[in-house]
Amino acid sequence: MSKSNKGAAMSRLHQVARLARTSLAARLLAHGFYAGQDQIMLSLHDDDGQTPGQLASRLGVRPPTITKTINRLQAQGFLEKRASDTDARQAHIFLTETGQDAIRAIEKSVKKTEKQALKGFDKKDLKQLSKLLLRIEANLSDLTIIDEEAAADVEGTAEVEPETEAEAAE
Repeated sequence: MSKSNKGAAMSRLHQVARLARTSLAARLLAHGFYAGQDQIMLSLHDDDGQTPGQLASRLGVRPPTITKTINRLQAQGFLEKRASDTDARQAHIFLTETGQDAIRAIEKSVKKTEKQALKGFDKKDLKQLSKLLLRIEANLSDLTIIDEEAAADVEGTAEVEPETEAEAAE
Protein backbone atom coordinates (compact mmCIF):
# COMPACT_ATOMS: atom_id res chain seq x y z
CA MET A 1 0.00 0.00 0.00
CA SER A 2 1.42 3.40 -0.90
CA LYS A 3 2.16 5.95 1.81
CA SER A 4 -0.65 8.23 0.63
CA ASN A 5 -3.24 5.43 1.06
CA LYS A 6 -2.12 4.35 4.55
CA GLY A 7 -4.93 5.01 6.98
CA ALA A 8 -7.32 6.02 4.19
CA ALA A 9 -9.85 3.31 5.12
CA MET A 10 -9.87 4.33 8.79
CA SER A 11 -10.08 7.98 7.84
CA ARG A 12 -13.07 7.27 5.60
CA LEU A 13 -14.69 5.15 8.33
CA HIS A 14 -14.28 8.00 10.85
CA GLN A 15 -15.71 10.49 8.36
CA VAL A 16 -18.76 8.33 7.58
CA ALA A 17 -19.40 7.66 11.28
CA ARG A 18 -19.17 11.39 12.05
CA LEU A 19 -21.59 12.25 9.24
CA ALA A 20 -24.04 9.56 10.37
CA ARG A 21 -23.94 10.86 13.96
CA THR A 22 -24.40 14.46 12.77
CA SER A 23 -27.36 13.53 10.57
CA LEU A 24 -29.02 11.51 13.33
CA ALA A 25 -28.32 14.21 15.93
CA ALA A 26 -30.12 16.81 13.77
CA ARG A 27 -33.18 14.56 13.48
CA LEU A 28 -33.18 13.75 17.20
CA LEU A 29 -32.83 17.41 18.18
CA ALA A 30 -36.16 18.07 16.45
CA HIS A 31 -37.69 15.75 19.07
CA GLY A 32 -35.82 17.27 22.03
CA PHE A 33 -32.98 14.75 22.25
CA TYR A 34 -29.27 15.38 22.28
CA ALA A 35 -26.62 13.04 20.89
CA GLY A 36 -26.25 9.90 22.99
CA GLN A 37 -29.58 10.20 24.75
CA ASP A 38 -31.21 8.02 22.12
CA GLN A 39 -28.95 5.10 23.00
CA ILE A 40 -30.02 5.17 26.65
CA MET A 41 -33.66 5.43 25.67
CA LEU A 42 -33.42 2.52 23.22
CA SER A 43 -31.48 0.40 25.71
CA LEU A 44 -34.18 0.95 28.33
CA HIS A 45 -36.86 0.21 25.74
CA ASP A 46 -35.17 -3.17 25.20
CA ASP A 47 -34.61 -3.82 28.92
CA ASP A 48 -36.34 -1.35 31.25
CA GLY A 49 -35.16 -1.00 34.84
CA GLN A 50 -31.40 -1.22 34.35
CA THR A 51 -29.01 0.35 36.82
CA PRO A 52 -26.77 3.21 35.67
CA GLY A 53 -23.81 0.81 35.84
CA GLN A 54 -25.56 -1.70 33.61
CA LEU A 55 -26.42 1.03 31.11
CA ALA A 56 -22.83 2.31 31.09
CA SER A 57 -21.48 -1.18 30.52
CA ARG A 58 -24.01 -1.99 27.81
CA LEU A 59 -23.31 1.26 25.94
CA GLY A 60 -19.55 1.24 26.47
CA VAL A 61 -19.33 4.57 28.29
CA ARG A 62 -18.09 5.67 31.70
CA PRO A 63 -20.59 5.77 34.60
CA PRO A 64 -20.26 9.56 35.16
CA THR A 65 -21.31 10.15 31.54
CA ILE A 66 -24.38 7.96 31.98
CA THR A 67 -25.31 9.67 35.25
CA LYS A 68 -25.28 13.13 33.65
CA THR A 69 -27.35 11.96 30.69
CA ILE A 70 -29.83 10.11 32.91
CA ASN A 71 -30.28 13.27 35.00
CA ARG A 72 -30.95 15.34 31.87
CA LEU A 73 -33.45 12.80 30.52
CA GLN A 74 -35.13 12.67 33.92
CA ALA A 75 -35.41 16.48 33.98
CA GLN A 76 -36.99 16.30 30.51
CA GLY A 77 -39.56 13.81 31.84
CA PHE A 78 -38.41 10.82 29.77
CA LEU A 79 -36.96 8.72 32.61
CA GLU A 80 -37.47 8.10 36.29
CA LYS A 81 -35.21 6.62 38.96
CA ARG A 82 -36.55 4.12 41.45
CA ALA A 83 -34.77 2.61 44.43
CA SER A 84 -34.00 -1.08 44.17
CA ASP A 85 -36.32 -3.42 46.07
CA THR A 86 -33.30 -5.37 47.32
CA ASP A 87 -30.67 -2.64 47.81
CA ALA A 88 -31.79 0.89 48.71
CA ARG A 89 -28.36 2.23 47.68
CA GLN A 90 -28.97 1.12 44.10
CA ALA A 91 -31.25 2.95 41.65
CA HIS A 92 -32.95 1.49 38.62
CA ILE A 93 -33.86 3.59 35.60
CA PHE A 94 -37.23 3.31 33.89
CA LEU A 95 -38.85 4.97 30.91
CA THR A 96 -41.81 7.16 31.82
CA GLU A 97 -44.96 7.17 29.70
CA THR A 98 -43.53 10.22 27.92
CA GLY A 99 -40.32 8.27 27.36
CA GLN A 100 -42.22 5.30 25.96
CA ASP A 101 -44.04 7.64 23.56
CA ALA A 102 -40.73 9.17 22.45
CA ILE A 103 -39.29 5.80 21.42
CA ARG A 104 -41.26 5.89 18.16
CA ALA A 105 -39.72 9.27 17.26
CA ILE A 106 -36.22 7.96 18.03
CA GLU A 107 -36.75 4.80 15.97
CA LYS A 108 -38.17 6.86 13.10
CA SER A 109 -35.13 9.18 13.21
CA VAL A 110 -32.74 6.22 13.17
CA LYS A 111 -34.63 4.63 10.27
CA LYS A 112 -34.60 7.87 8.22
CA THR A 113 -30.88 8.34 8.82
CA GLU A 114 -30.19 4.75 7.81
CA LYS A 115 -32.33 5.11 4.69
CA GLN A 116 -30.44 8.28 3.72
CA ALA A 117 -27.04 6.67 4.37
CA LEU A 118 -27.79 3.49 2.44
CA LYS A 119 -29.58 5.07 -0.52
CA GLY A 120 -28.67 3.26 -3.74
CA PHE A 121 -27.41 0.07 -2.04
CA ASP A 122 -28.90 -3.24 -3.16
CA LYS A 123 -29.36 -6.26 -0.87
CA LYS A 124 -26.01 -7.74 -1.92
CA ASP A 125 -24.20 -4.47 -1.09
CA LEU A 126 -25.91 -4.30 2.30
CA LYS A 127 -25.01 -7.90 3.13
CA GLN A 128 -21.36 -7.30 2.17
CA LEU A 129 -21.23 -4.03 4.12
CA SER A 130 -22.68 -5.72 7.18
CA LYS A 131 -20.12 -8.54 6.98
CA LEU A 132 -17.24 -6.09 6.63
CA LEU A 133 -18.41 -3.93 9.52
CA LEU A 134 -18.85 -7.00 11.71
CA ARG A 135 -15.30 -8.05 10.87
CA ILE A 136 -13.96 -4.59 11.76
CA GLU A 137 -15.94 -4.67 15.00
CA ALA A 138 -14.56 -8.10 15.87
CA ASN A 139 -11.01 -7.01 15.06
CA LEU A 140 -11.27 -3.92 17.24
CA SER A 141 -13.11 -5.75 20.04
CA ASP A 142 -10.35 -8.33 20.44
CA LEU A 143 -8.49 -6.80 23.37
CA THR A 144 -6.30 -9.89 23.73
CA ILE A 145 -4.48 -8.89 20.55
CA ILE A 146 -3.84 -5.42 21.97
CA ASP A 147 -2.66 -6.96 25.26
CA GLU A 148 -0.34 -9.35 23.41
CA GLU A 149 1.10 -6.50 21.33
CA ALA A 150 1.68 -4.41 24.47
CA ALA A 151 3.35 -7.37 26.19
CA ALA A 152 5.57 -7.95 23.15
CA ASP A 153 6.53 -4.27 23.16
CA VAL A 154 7.41 -4.43 26.85
CA GLU A 155 9.34 -7.69 26.40
CA GLY A 156 11.24 -6.22 23.45
CA THR A 157 12.08 -3.12 25.46
CA ALA A 158 13.22 -5.17 28.44
CA GLU A 159 15.76 -7.02 26.28
CA VAL A 160 17.34 -3.77 25.15
CA GLU A 161 17.37 -1.93 28.48
CA PRO A 162 20.16 -2.84 30.93
CA GLU A 163 18.99 -4.56 34.11
CA THR A 164 21.63 -3.11 36.45
CA GLU A 165 23.68 0.09 36.74
CA ALA A 166 26.83 -1.95 36.02
CA GLU A 167 25.38 -3.12 32.70
CA ALA A 168 24.36 0.44 31.88
CA ALA A 169 27.97 1.57 32.37
CA GLU A 170 29.28 -1.05 29.93
